[in-house]
Amino acid sequence: MRTLISGATCVLPNGLSRANILFDGSKIIDIDPPSTALVDEVVRADGLHLIPGVVDDQVHFREPGLTHKEDLYTATRACAKGGVTSFLEMPNTNPTTITCERLAQKLELAAGKCLVNFGFYIGATPNNVPELIQAKRTPGIKIFIGSSTGDLLVDQQAALEQIFAETTLPICAHCEDETTVRANRDALQGGATYRDHSKIRDERAAVIAVQRSIDLAFRHNHRFHVLHVSTGAETELLRDHRDLITGEACPHHLFFNVDDYDRLGSLVQMNPSIKTAADNAALWTALRDGRLQVIATDHAPHTLDEKRQPYPKSPSGLPAVENSLALMLDSVSRGLCTLDQVVHWMCDAPARVWDLVGKGRIAPNYDADLVLVDLNKSQTIRDAEQETKCGWSPWNGVTLTGWPVRTWVMGQTVFAEGKINEAVRGSEIKFDHSRGGYWKTV
Repeated sequence: MRTLISGATCVLPNGLSRANILFDGSKIIDIDPPSTALVDEVVRADGLHLIPGVVDDQVHFREPGLTHKEDLYTATRACAKGGVTSFLEMPNTNPTTITCERLAQKLELAAGKCLVNFGFYIGATPNNVPELIQAKRTPGIKIFIGSSTGDLLVDQQAALEQIFAETTLPICAHCEDETTVRANRDALQGGATYRDHSKIRDERAAVIAVQRSIDLAFRHNHRFHVLHVSTGAETELLRDHRDLITGEACPHHLFFNVDDYDRLGSLVQMNPSIKTAADNAALWTALRDGRLQVIATDHAPHTLDEKRQPYPKSPSGLPAVENSLALMLDSVSRGLCTLDQVVHWMCDAPARVWDLVGKGRIAPNYDADLVLVDLNKSQTIRDAEQETKCGWSPWNGVTLTGWPVRTWVMGQTVFAEGKINEAVRGSEIKFDHSRGGYWKTV
C-alpha cells in the first residue's frame, strides 16, 4: 500500500517545509516524489502539520500483574489517540522484568496486544548483573534509586558500582535519595496531607541522587539518562554532560506545582513530587537551552478509588500518554515553545538517547510512524472520553489548542476521525546501541 500524504507542513530534520511524503508499507520512501510515482492512496493534508510519531521513553502500563489499573491494549489505545507511536515501558510490573526470560515473555505478550510499537527496560536489582549483561532486546537498564520496594530498590553503593562498572547497556534511573526521603518522612511522622508529599520527596532528595548517579556515570564512562527531572537544581547538574548524560522532563512537572494540591489533591501526587512554580520555569529554560533533551510522560495510572485514599495511603502516579502531545501543541499556541522544539523533545531526542532504529524523524528509510496534527483545533479533555483504563486525567476540563487528528503506526492508520483501528498491531522496537546515544547520533 503506497500512501502519499499531500500538502502538509512537515517537520523535517532540517526544519518545517510544505512537502508530500510517500510511504510504502512500513517505510517512508520519498519526500516530494515525482508526479509519476505510483500511489494507491492520497491523504489530503492542506492546513495540517505532519510530525514523526511521538516516542514516550517512560511509561508504566501495569501488565502483567496490575491490569485493574491499565493493560497493554488499553494503554496503547490511549497512545494511538494521543499520537504516541512508540513506548518504552518500565520493569516494575508483577512479576518484575529483571531477567531475560521475563523480558522475552513481556515482548511476546505485547506483540499480540499493542496497537503501537513497544520496548521494555530490564530492571536492575542488587544481584542480577549477569542478566543485565546478557540482555539484548531492550533499550537499557532501569535502576530505582529510591521510590521502589523489594529487589528493585538499589541504593547500596557497592551494588550501584557493580552495575555501572560491569554492564554496557545505557542506564536510566529514578533519582530520589532513599535516606533523605525516609528522614523527611520520619520528621513529618509519615505526613498527613497531600502537600506533605512534596516535603517528604523534596529538592534535596532529588539532587543528592542525581549527583550520586552522575558521579558513577563519569567514573565508569557509562551512558546515563536522568528520568523525570523535577527541580531547577538538578538541571544545573546536567550542564556538564561529557557526552554521557541526558535528562528529561514530564508534563506534570512542567505544568503543575505545589499550589495545585489545593485544587487537585492526590491527582497530582507523583514520584518525584511536583515542586514550585520556580521549578516549572527552570525546567522550561533547561529544555530550551538543551540541558534537558526529552519530554516523556511517566504515565502511571491508578484507579480513582485508589487515588481518593487519604495521604499517605494514596498512591503516586497519573495518566498522561493520551494528552501529552496536545499539551505541548497547546504550549506552541501559547508561545512557550516552537513545533520544531516539541518534535525534537518528543520524537527525535528520545530515539537518539535510546538508539532506536528507524524512529523519530520524517526521512527516507525511516519507519512510517507519523502523526497529522491540527494546530488550530481546540478541544477539552474530559474524563469520560479517556481511552486509558483508569478513566481520568488531572487535566480534566482543560481546553487545549492543537491536537493529533490522524496517527500511522508502521504505515497503518491506527487513529483517524476520532476512531481507533483496533486491528492494527505495532512492532517490537529495534535498538542499535553501537550508535552511542544522543550526543553521538547526528
